[in-house]
Amino acid sequence: MKGRPLTAAPADPPLDPGDDAATLDDTIEPGKRLIRLPADKGLSLGDRVANAITRLTWRTPLHALRLKGRFPLKLLGVPTDPVPGDARAGTAIRAGHFLHRGLKLPLGELDFAALNVAPTFADYLHSFAWLRDLAATGSRADSTPIAEAVVRHWLGTHGETVNEPAWKADNTAWRILFWASHAPLILSSSDLVYRSAVLNHLARAARHLDRVADKTRPGTGQMVAWVGIVAASLLMPGGEPRQVFGEAGLRKVLETSFYADGGNISRSPQAQLDAVMALSMLVKIYDMRRMEVPPFIQEVLARAVPALLGLIHSDGGMGSWQGSGATSAAYVQAIVDASGVRTRPLKQARDWGYQRLVANKVVLLADAAPPPIARVTEAGCASTLAFELSDGAERIVVNCGGAALAGATIPADLARGLRTTAAHSTLILADSNSTAILSNGSLGKGVTEVELDRRETPQGSRLEMSHDGYARRHGLIHRRLLILSPNGRELRGEDMLLPAPRTRRKGDKGFALRFHLGPHISASLTADKLGALLRVGGGPLWQFRTSEGGLDIEQSLWVDGEGRPHPTEQLVVTGTTPAGGASIGWIFKHIG
Repeated sequence: MKGRPLTAAPADPPLDPGDDAATLDDTIEPGKRLIRLPADKGLSLGDRVANAITRLTWRTPLHALRLKGRFPLKLLGVPTDPVPGDARAGTAIRAGHFLHRGLKLPLGELDFAALNVAPTFADYLHSFAWLRDLAATGSRADSTPIAEAVVRHWLGTHGETVNEPAWKADNTAWRILFWASHAPLILSSSDLVYRSAVLNHLARAARHLDRVADKTRPGTGQMVAWVGIVAASLLMPGGEPRQVFGEAGLRKVLETSFYADGGNISRSPQAQLDAVMALSMLVKIYDMRRMEVPPFIQEVLARAVPALLGLIHSDGGMGSWQGSGATSAAYVQAIVDASGVRTRPLKQARDWGYQRLVANKVVLLADAAPPPIARVTEAGCASTLAFELSDGAERIVVNCGGAALAGATIPADLARGLRTTAAHSTLILADSNSTAILSNGSLGKGVTEVELDRRETPQGSRLEMSHDGYARRHGLIHRRLLILSPNGRELRGEDMLLPAPRTRRKGDKGFALRFHLGPHISASLTADKLGALLRVGGGPLWQFRTSEGGLDIEQSLWVDGEGRPHPTEQLVVTGTTPAGGASIGWIFKHIG
């Protein structure tokens, strides 16, 4: 049953590389189980008003007064940044421009008072995550003048003025982490006034987080805020009281930010990566101080990493779920290495809601849970029962992905479309989303229950799922059966529309069964228009067949890990179901 997230269970003993399970309890649970979406309508009007008032108070003299106080003369040490930077982005900075997800901003045009960039680009700048990239290339002597100049500019604009997004809780916490890890780049100056301003800001940032962390929107951002508080307590002298306060707050927020299987409550792979990275950076600060890492942090990492790995494909890259793009294998591996957790992918995340089937080099990932609760996500997707399929280095079936990466290359209207059921490889009934996406961007009514039955049989891995997202509006339950053969050369599927109990029978409904194809696949219809050949240049050859409906090939798109859309194709099976329901069988088969 899916309810309030639980704290992670104790870490398990190290595994042998040949073990199939990520942890000792990572076994395939046979039989049916029900996953319910907790009752949640998003932030109430009162909550939204209170949050708005809180942000307005940041601009008042009272809040500025609260941030004043003593500041350290130096940091207690420089922790190691466990994640390597992007050398390409670092080289671009040295060449005179910031580079983020394919977008450029010349250093000469950088104006922190009026940043005209996408929100994610602004976060990259305000969090100073780019220091990691700059440190990845060139010598310190070459990089220090650039880093100092940008820090001076930022302090001149935002050092004394608290506003968003510069002082947003997670940006503030990341800034503490990155300034500490790359202190040699920004604190090597002999200018004592500048050094004092940097150290004074770190102290002010910590006091700001002390007051706003518990008022931050639940989820990874709030967790990162508490990480920043604990980090500040360990980096600056006299931090013992803040450490006690921060560790207690961090422990509490971790209990509500992760499910017992290690998945985060926003169900976002990108949020999972960020959470693991923030905790890993915090662990390095404890190591720098030669202090024992609290067991609750180690326990969460021990669960979060296998859950993260449970969403990787055969190529090591991430699947496209809940707004995330297809994050590269190199970046995923860097985060996993940073955590220090040695483990294997979680096969079934019972609470997080993702299922993983593996046969040889074929990997199938499926979304077997309702969308995340509205209050913890801004890019939640109506993707229930969608799946992705990969064969070695090639993605065969994908979701479009990238709804959370809105910016110059993904306009807001497109990002909204990427959240819909039609942007995922599943069935769409009456051209409507399985879970409503409201005009204000939040998730509305739809899927509340998902029934799951997973079994291992001689015929292969069998996964049967159903959801009630169309029951109230259209009187039908969507049930999907997936069977992956033991050798991975065949995926059989059946999508059923069944009359929902205790609902009035309604008229005929049109349906569309969509399979978005990977970026390197070219599809061509067979003569009978019930099948298609899927060609991969230099790769495997697959065939698709359907038992019912009409099959067409339509345009689609796929968003990579940099947030860039690529034109692709999709297979679309269309038809009409009467009130009594319908069944559509289909198969993907490796033929060469």
